[in-house]
Amino acid sequence: MTGAEIVVRGLVDQGVEVLFGYPGGAVLPIYDALFHEPRLQHILVRHEQGAAHAAEGYARSSGKPGVVLVTSGPGATNAITGIMDALMDSIPMVVITGQVPTHLIGTDAFQEADTVGMTRSCTKHNYLVKDVRDLPQIIHEAFKIATTGRPGPVLIDIPKDVQFAKGEYFGPGEVASTHAYAPRTKGDAGRIAEAARMIAQARRPIFYTGGGVINAGPKASAALREFAALTGAPVTSTLMGLGAFPAADPAWLGMLGMHGTFEANNAMHDCDVMICVGARFDDRVTGRLDAFSPGSKKIHIDIDPSSINKNVRVDLPIVGDAGSVLEDLIAAWKAANLQPNKAALTDWWAQIDQWRARQCLSYRRSDSVIKPQYAIERLYELTKDKDVYITTEVGQHQMWAAQFFRFEEPNRWMTSGGLGTMGYGLPAALGVQLAHPNSLVVDIAGEASIQMCIQELSTAIQFDLPVKIFILNNEWMGMVRQWQQLLHGERYSHSYSDSLPDFVKLAEAYGAVGIRCDNPAELDAKILEMVNSDKPVIFDCRVEKHENCLPMIPSGKAHNEMIMGEVEDIGNVIGEDGAGLV
Repeated sequence: MTGAEIVVRGLVDQGVEVLFGYPGGAVLPIYDALFHEPRLQHILVRHEQGAAHAAEGYARSSGKPGVVLVTSGPGATNAITGIMDALMDSIPMVVITGQVPTHLIGTDAFQEADTVGMTRSCTKHNYLVKDVRDLPQIIHEAFKIATTGRPGPVLIDIPKDVQFAKGEYFGPGEVASTHAYAPRTKGDAGRIAEAARMIAQARRPIFYTGGGVINAGPKASAALREFAALTGAPVTSTLMGLGAFPAADPAWLGMLGMHGTFEANNAMHDCDVMICVGARFDDRVTGRLDAFSPGSKKIHIDIDPSSINKNVRVDLPIVGDAGSVLEDLIAAWKAANLQPNKAALTDWWAQIDQWRARQCLSYRRSDSVIKPQYAIERLYELTKDKDVYITTEVGQHQMWAAQFFRFEEPNRWMTSGGLGTMGYGLPAALGVQLAHPNSLVVDIAGEASIQMCIQELSTAIQFDLPVKIFILNNEWMGMVRQWQQLLHGERYSHSYSDSLPDFVKLAEAYGAVGIRCDNPAELDAKILEMVNSDKPVIFDCRVEKHENCLPMIPSGKAHNEMIMGEVEDIGNVIGEDGAGLV
């Protein structure tokens, strides 16, 4: 086979059904081979960043690796944002890039870039293929590395002459890995037994869960639910972990961190035993490190040993797959006939109920203007009985979605967490829709963020992907405006969007449906109109322009130093000079 044919055959043998890409000179041999392979569906995006985000959405919602195919030079550089996004959020992805012929590498040839050099810091691993004989082994190894251990993006850079060269193909079972990569999935039995004893003795335990629970598959989420019930402990989650534990469960405290709930953050601060499962103690979660949960013993379960003790020193590290370790914890708990401290738990839950009574997500209602929180609440109520998947862009709307849209199952929530990439939501929604063609897929967006990759609406039209774009339009870069108000003396430097498109006409120009709503009384009917459409929809929801996303932990503050209530009260919390936000 030619190298190009080896790539295509390797994708098929790896079970790939969909790939996202954009052709160019350095990958035309692979595109020619794709022309003859009906088992692969290629989705032609409008920008390579969109290809990477679409692959992320496909992977996050399906559990399968996302695959990207782009050309050399600008094709690769355009995809880097999405590759870095996948690395930060542990998304399995294989990216295939074209490269100039090997004899031209280093000559500044047309559309040449040092792709391997540029992506070394934003991939889990990368390759430059110099010999067609190495290609089968590299392809199969790339999928193994991307999908095992802590998932992440792997890049294969293939010069054009290697794509033309002839070589022998070997299937996945016929090649031996050249890397001694063998992530540890089984946790140490002694440490697991010790963890079970620590949890049984705890007076104020809490489960702090992250995206690693979702990456570990449905069994991990089921094990988390079972173990939480056995221990009687409350559960909170990072932004990336939403859905691993059902929002309807009384033990659920909501999201924690900068825009998390009052009860979740205070419980994290006051707990005596913290069980961290599949999270990495990110700064958006911990707040001020020296004030982070100061009196607690910390158990950290993670498949990535480099994440343990990186940001927060823990008392009991357990390296292993979240699902496997949780199942072993359940077995150890039952084998030792352990029981929680019910009297202490009663007092702990009484304290949590006091924090819950603050109703930290309450907001001022209005009959004259749509509040963004109300828009998310109504979207949730009108879609909760459907097979719905949610993606988001990045900004205030993202945090409101995390606060007010309630997830009962894993893999239903796709958002850019670690990198915070504006423009993520629409292409991610396309990937989700391809993975779940009969489901309702909604991108909750802001009017600024949606314009970053709005051209992917053309992809939705071409491939008949009826995604819904629900824009909370406040005519500002909302999170930027919020920080400028609180920290920069209300000097709104370049955060106002004063030349916005008419989103209804823009939708129609692409061939989609456009809907606008600015009246709370009409919101339900128009949301249903959006949901019931069989075409892509842009919903321009005009919301209160100056609403702030609260509650909030200012940067540099502890979990029990949250800003609550209306903006008028914030100065009393952080001081007039805004020092508490630095």
